[in-house]
Amino acid sequence: MKKERILVTGGTGYIGSHTVVELQQAGYPVVIIDNLSNSDRAVLDGIEAITGIRPDFVEADCTDLEALKALFAKYPDIKGIINFAASKAVGESMQKPVLYYRNNLNTLMNLLDLMGPNGVKGIVFSSSCTVYGEPDVNPVTEQSPIKKATSPYGNTKQISEEIITDVINAGAPFKSVILRYFNPVGAHPSAMIGELPNGVPQNLVPYLTQAAMGIRAELSVFGNDYDTPDGSCIRDYIDVVDLAKAHVIAVERMLQDKSEEKIEIFNLGTGRGVSVLELIAAFERATGVKVPHKIVGRRAGDIEKVWANPARANQVLGWTANTPLDDTMRSAWAWQCKLREKGVM
Repeated sequence: MKKERILVTGGTGYIGSHTVVELQQAGYPVVIIDNLSNSDRAVLDGIEAITGIRPDFVEADCTDLEALKALFAKYPDIKGIINFAASKAVGESMQKPVLYYRNNLNTLMNLLDLMGPNGVKGIVFSSSCTVYGEPDVNPVTEQSPIKKATSPYGNTKQISEEIITDVINAGAPFKSVILRYFNPVGAHPSAMIGELPNGVPQNLVPYLTQAAMGIRAELSVFGNDYDTPDGSCIRDYIDVVDLAKAHVIAVERMLQDKSEEKIEIFNLGTGRGVSVLELIAAFERATGVKVPHKIVGRRAGDIEKVWANPARANQVLGWTANTPLDDTMRSAWAWQCKLREKGVM
């Protein structure tokens, strides 16, 4: 049976590109829209090298309603959307809140406006564990209280979830699956795609691999005086390919009407908390490469500790994050080495 076309917004980005690979390998035709603000067109070559298929690509901004209308006119067979098009750095959002609200919320509202008229059956929304703020109890479940966001980035995720809920409760003719990610890390095992932020990385692992490569002098560990076993922050680090696979399951569930619910929410994580210092140790153990690092003061907006209870996703979706952390660290390093080989960095 021919599968239905999926629109992947932000599809040349880190999680988007890995999800496009998994969608294409599962037989879905894909069209990507991306403004390339934090990614590179060369990612399309990597996707094609892995899957043998070059996804259709539209370079445009999802905040541009006319550009989105033109895309739907060109691809009238789009039946599902996975929305990754968002600015995503906690630290930057503290400095540039308006940029984050404008980009993340307008993108979503434009998509929701156009879904009904274009016969789109559902949207998978890329949300975040930041909606739980500083949780009272770990691990967090989907029922854990939504806390006041500690950053504008986190707030855009909360507001986006509320917008989706309000639109669907108002009778919109489509479904949504909201996926609350924990901390995606690593790269595709082929080393054909991975995390390639423009400029100074805002995320831990690319900064770590760049420090290990000597591109950055050293990695800063923000705080060693938290209430955790080694004093550094604890997160739930999930392999990006495991994460991407969850999106394919979510899309299938939505398009095949496997649930009576019009909105479903799932935590995507490993269920294991790992501290920043433990992650550095795992990288060094897995690769044999030392990471120069120093302890510096705490960073505004950082949460002390959060990790997932992924039982709902495990049971309802039949999905599990099962890539060992050492393998994930090796894939991140292989990707960094590939970038060096290509002269990218």
